[in-house]
Amino acid sequence: MKPKGGQAESLFSKTRTQSMSLGRIASEQDAVNQAREAKTARLRELRLEKEAEERAAAAVAPKRAGKR
Repeated sequence: MKPKGGQAESLFSKTRTQSMSLGRIASEQDAVNQAREAKTARLRELRLEKEAEERAAAAVAPKRAGKR
């Protein structure tokens, strides 16, 4: 049986380890969320560019057909 002082140190060490683990998990989740947000923003930007190009091409296409 451990003395009370040893039990307290053991419990404190266990609590500190759990706290550090939770902090690490939270940091990893933040990094994943930031990466997801960055990728979503990049994909949104590419989609908007593509849509703008398609609208510009569609605006030009009827004018050409009318000139024939």
